[in-house]
Amino acid sequence: MTKRSTVMGPSGAVRRVGKVHHVPHASNPPPHPVRPIEAVLFDFHGTLAQVEDPLTWVQAAAAACGAELDRGKATILADRLMTAGRAGGPTPHRVPPHLAEHWADRDLYAHSHRAAYTGLAATVPTDVAGLADALYERLLIPDGWLPYPDTEPTLRKLHEAGVKVAVVSNIAFDIRPLFGSWGLDGLVDAFVLSYEIGRIKPDPAIFYRACGLLGVDPEHAIMVGDTPADAGAVKAGCAALVLPAADPGKPNGLGAVLSLALPHQA
Repeated sequence: MTKRSTVMGPSGAVRRVGKVHHVPHASNPPPHPVRPIEAVLFDFHGTLAQVEDPLTWVQAAAAACGAELDRGKATILADRLMTAGRAGGPTPHRVPPHLAEHWADRDLYAHSHRAAYTGLAATVPTDVAGLADALYERLLIPDGWLPYPDTEPTLRKLHEAGVKVAVVSNIAFDIRPLFGSWGLDGLVDAFVLSYEIGRIKPDPAIFYRACGLLGVDPEHAIMVGDTPADAGAVKAGCAALVLPAADPGKPNGLGAVLSLALPHQA
C-alpha cells in the first residue's frame, strides 16, 4: 500500500499525493504559479525523529535502576505503560484528576511535562524502584530517540541549497543537544520550542516566530509535520505538508518536501 501525504496551502485547500514523483515538477508546472520556498519548518517528534521502541525503553530504564527484566515481563510492563500514557506515545485514555493541570500545561512548562508523564507511569504497578523517573530520563537523551532515515539527507540537501530550516515543536525540554549528538545541529537555523516561547501549535504565533527568526515571509515557508496541529501553519500564511508518522528506524517519506522546496533539483 502506498503511503499518502497531504499538502495544504494557506487557503486551506488540500491536495493528496502518493509517491514523490506525483508532486508537480518544474517541467510540468501546475495551473497557478508556485511560490518559491525559502524556508522549511519541521515538526520534531513523528517527523524528524521517533522515540525508541517500548520494549527497549522499559528494559533500558529498568537497567538504569539496577534491575534486569526478561523480555516477557518487560513486554507486559511496556504495554501497560503505553496505555497509561508515554511521552511520544498515544494520548492516554484517562488522565487522573491530580495530574490534570500538569497535563494541560505539559508543553508549556518543563516541570509540568515531567510531572505529567512520571505521574502517569507511576499509576502502573512495578517492583522496580525509581522506574517512573528513569523512563522519563530516556526521553532527554539521544539514545532514547531514533532520527528517521530520511532526516539527515533531507536536512543536508536543504542546507546545501540555501533553504533555511527551523524545528518547530510542542515540547517542554531542550532538544538542541539531541541534534548536536546526531551531528545535525549545523543543518538547523533555528529551534522554536513551545515551552520557550509560551505558544503551542496550532497557534499561528509559533509559526510567525519561526519565520521571523529565519527572516522569511510566511508565504515563502512550508511546515512539515504529522498532525493537524502542524497543518495549523496555514493560518499563518505558510503551506503545510502532513506526512504519516512511522515506527522507529522506518522511512516516513520526509524527502517528499524536497520536490516542493527544490523543484528544479527533483
